[in-house]
Amino acid sequence: MPANFTSFYFLCFYACILIIYYLIPQKTQWVFLLMASAAFYLLTGNGWLILYPAVASLTAYISMRVMTGTEDKKKRSLALLLSAALLIGALIVLKYINFGINTVNAVASLWHPSGDLLKGFHFLVPLGISFYTFSILGYVVDVYNGIAAPQKNFFKMAAYGMYFPSILSGPILKYREDGEQFFVPHPFDYRQVTFGLQRMVWGFFKTLVISERMNLVVNTVYDNYMQYPGIYIWIATVCYAFQLYTNFSGSMDIVLGMSQTFGIRLPENFETPFFSKNISEYWRRWHITLGVWMKEYVFYPLLRTEAFGSLGKKLRKRFGKKRGKQLTTFLAMFLLWFTVGIWHGGEWKFVIGSGLLHWFYIVSGELLAPLYGKMMEKLHINPKSRWVDGFRILRTFFLANIGFVFFRAPSAPDAFRMLKEGISIWNLGVLFDGSLLALGLDAIEAVIAIVSLLILLTVSILQQKGSVRERIEKKKLPVRFLIWYALLFYTILLGHYGPDYSAAEFIYQGF
Repeated sequence: MPANFTSFYFLCFYACILIIYYLIPQKTQWVFLLMASAAFYLLTGNGWLILYPAVASLTAYISMRVMTGTEDKKKRSLALLLSAALLIGALIVLKYINFGINTVNAVASLWHPSGDLLKGFHFLVPLGISFYTFSILGYVVDVYNGIAAPQKNFFKMAAYGMYFPSILSGPILKYREDGEQFFVPHPFDYRQVTFGLQRMVWGFFKTLVISERMNLVVNTVYDNYMQYPGIYIWIATVCYAFQLYTNFSGSMDIVLGMSQTFGIRLPENFETPFFSKNISEYWRRWHITLGVWMKEYVFYPLLRTEAFGSLGKKLRKRFGKKRGKQLTTFLAMFLLWFTVGIWHGGEWKFVIGSGLLHWFYIVSGELLAPLYGKMMEKLHINPKSRWVDGFRILRTFFLANIGFVFFRAPSAPDAFRMLKEGISIWNLGVLFDGSLLALGLDAIEAVIAIVSLLILLTVSILQQKGSVRERIEKKKLPVRFLIWYALLFYTILLGHYGPDYSAAEFIYQGF
């Protein structure tokens, strides 16, 4: 069974799980979900990889038992450090060892033609290792800090840590907020099940109708960027922004909708991020659970360390209270964003495009904020006017797209070359001579893509005023059926499958 939500076999698997889930006694539902999660791992190939999330859950369980069984601070700290070392160590080794092996072989090739010093060494990375590691590690830290109750049942711990809908692409869970609902009875609720299925359909629309079409344009340009300079690069980058957004947020719609059909409410991971007015707001609305996790378990703990406390005192003494505090915060933010970049992958293109570039944006924005304020005052510009908000949204989208160039480019040097080609060559004529229709989408496909993006934009605007599903629920029955069946058949008929198509793998599945 393919390890993605859009495969026919997975949908059959899910349908069977959902039916059985509501036929068995409610007190055994969590046990069945644990069995379903184990079956999912075993059926998606390389079933032995289930040992990794199982061992991670066992590590957390033992650590929490030790911490709650003693008042000795040293023993509690040791249990926390050992579990964190094992969890983070496994994440680092499994996620980045292949990158290290490839680097060694590349260097070795300079001296020997074969260059395969580590030939035959390769590690298979378990599904969703970053997501389940962060969820489990956060739980251990919360227990240590006394803000979460320890789970005394190992199998319940495993059911939480290995929950199959969220293990592929998140969201990152917090046990203190999301954990207990896994183990309470969930009687069949028609409204929750239908709402969940509706959200899943919306997720399939995003991934199959929009993301797959954007992917054709992106691949054409990014895989041959020397042949497509200038405006081609920016068009492909905007397409990639929507490809990534609809792919990732669409997967979240499917995960959250699927969970809702089980009576489980998971945290939102996106909140129309392309409507953000600055980069800080953008990251509060894009991959929300990752941002929250990084702040709670990386940023704030860094600031509370003795080293940062001592550094802060020295900087305040030398530069003044306000500036010294700001510099300390900026340094902690640098480490935070470096970590975010590394989380996305062990390459400089991720460190720059998903990490340090955004740190630069945020720091620059804070430092230049007073200057912006004075400029707007002198020019008699109302900072709350709609056109100013529109300019800020477009500016933020443009800055995010520069990061996407690094994220999608083959390497960091390629990203710099693409940015240079995009700035230095002004071939605006391709917008009008039909050249864009040779990027993977013909005229009909392009129209479908544009109409679908307009549907996405309309729904996104409506979401600013509340739940769209609840508003549709208030419509008369024929209208409700017309809307949802229209979306369903639009997705089925216009979902981009293509020759030799294997259902879309979510981009973030590898993270």
